[in-house]
Amino acid sequence: MNKALISQLLNISSQAGEIIMDIRKNSTEFSVKDDNTPITEADKASHEFLLNALSKLTPNIPILSEESSHIPFSVRTSWKEYWLIDPLDGTRDFIDGSPDFCISIALIKNNYPTFGLIYSPFNQVHYYRLDNQPSIKVENRKSFKILTSKPKRWKKIVVGRYSINNKGLKEHLKLKTNFETFKLGSALKFCLIAEGIYHYYPKFGRCSEWDTAAGICILEGAGGSVVNLDNKALKFNLTEDIISPSFIATA
Repeated sequence: MNKALISQLLNISSQAGEIIMDIRKNSTEFSVKDDNTPITEADKASHEFLLNALSKLTPNIPILSEESSHIPFSVRTSWKEYWLIDPLDGTRDFIDGSPDFCISIALIKNNYPTFGLIYSPFNQVHYYRLDNQPSIKVENRKSFKILTSKPKRWKKIVVGRYSINNKGLKEHLKLKTNFETFKLGSALKFCLIAEGIYHYYPKFGRCSEWDTAAGICILEGAGGSVVNLDNKALKFNLTEDIISPSFIATA
């Protein structure tokens, strides 16, 4: 992936963010999908825009979006490389008026993310990472490398705003000492660990692959890691249900 393509991806995600923010000004009405998760007009509009833009930018690379997850596994299993996107990650945060939503774009090669980009439309901040390169934050047109940090007095643990009462999470936190818990929506949790604000993100319960791919790539490029409960790296596009297992993201 060259610098020109990075520039275009940053521009594409910014435009998708503008679409989301414009809709947010007028409506956060939603409906409920078959999997009992909410969807808004912003989800749909961002999906259509990103699908068209990426198809033009890289016509030979297939795309799997949260809003196109009906693509059969029999088709997906032949993909050696594909875009994995969440057009609006943190839909419930978006509906509730929280700024903690984002756009996630990952390039998956051989079942693992080799590129990750996360954009916060509310804050107009990008995070991205190329394969085997350090992670970058772009804010106010300035780019700089980001790094994880070690806890100074206690560990700052970040969890999902809507999963704080998850039974598995509660049991996991009982085993921890000297920590403070923070709540934050969407894949931005990976990014804030990557830039040293938080230190630990345990995820129990339902989580889809488009929720994790870009964040994993970015966090690893900043010195962190993400493993499942067997201490193994997460893999992608190996199952029909597109669900990531429970995992631990750490600085």
